Amino acid sequence: MSHFTSALRGTFLASVVAVAATGAQAQNFVNVLTGGTSGVYYPLGAGLANIYAENIDQVRTQVQSTKASVENLNLLQQGRGEIAFALGDSVAAAWEGDAEAGFPEKLDQLRGIAAIYPNFIQLVALADSGIATLDDLPGKGLSVGAPASGTELNARAILGAAGMSYDDLGKTEYLPFAESVELMKNRQLDATLQSAGLGVASIRDLSSSVPITVVSIPAEIAETLGAPYQAATIPAGTYDGQDADVPTVAISNYLISHADVSEELAYQMTKLLFENIETLTSSHQAAAQIALETALDGMPVPLHPGAERYYREQGLIN
Repeated sequence: MSHFTSALRGTFLASVVAVAATGAQAQNFVNVLTGGTSGVYYPLGAGLANIYAENIDQVRTQVQSTKASVENLNLLQQGRGEIAFALGDSVAAAWEGDAEAGFPEKLDQLRGIAAIYPNFIQLVALADSGIATLDDLPGKGLSVGAPASGTELNARAILGAAGMSYDDLGKTEYLPFAESVELMKNRQLDATLQSAGLGVASIRDLSSSVPITVVSIPAEIAETLGAPYQAATIPAGTYDGQDADVPTVAISNYLISHADVSEELAYQMTKLLFENIETLTSSHQAAAQIALETALDGMPVPLHPGAERYYREQGLIN
């Protein structure tokens, strides 16, 4: 092969590589960061990924099961996801750089997409555990969620507002929802605290297997904690054997992205969320509480420019 032919071939191959690289860049990749598979984030994330895959040109989607809020936000900061579910207090702590909450440094790349539905703090005990109120928890075994998860941050806050800490419990387990329920079914644990949408699969599974008590968390706890916590109610019949409304505390969930996601992609992700709420509700009933009117409520981080563009079109921002 002549030097000229070899050089020409090299130029051709370089061109092919360049074209291939350009083609790869043209395809958007959306990794949806969720939570444990027995929670609410995961089915909603799967539903959202399907909506994006069907409606955004040149997009490839993936749903990643994680330990939820804290891990999701740290992954976003590293650019290892395009959109994530997270609890409001975790998002605020990430933006501030709260080391105790799992954020040694301020996560300055986070950008807001939308406020979605509230998480309800659901404290559920075995009916024969003797736990009917928060005051009955000392000396009992409680699972508080995966370590440094949004649920675990909520558990610390609730106990603190009630004048307690993990030291007052007989046993503290740091387990995801499904594992907590399995221990309760096997009588190895008295109670579980789960921060999730109403009708979460793990507690539905538990209530259909053994008699439970949905433990009251009084409005004074929400008042003590202040924003972003608020008093709420778990309606009667949400779970098997729950015959009455139960007061509790709720906190908003958010969809969060990061600064390196393109404006157009963030715009499409925001727009398609609100145009497909009915479809998303078929993935989990919690989506029925998502509303454009509340999309900006309490947003703890700056909006992504793409989301801001959508809200301007809808008249939510002047």
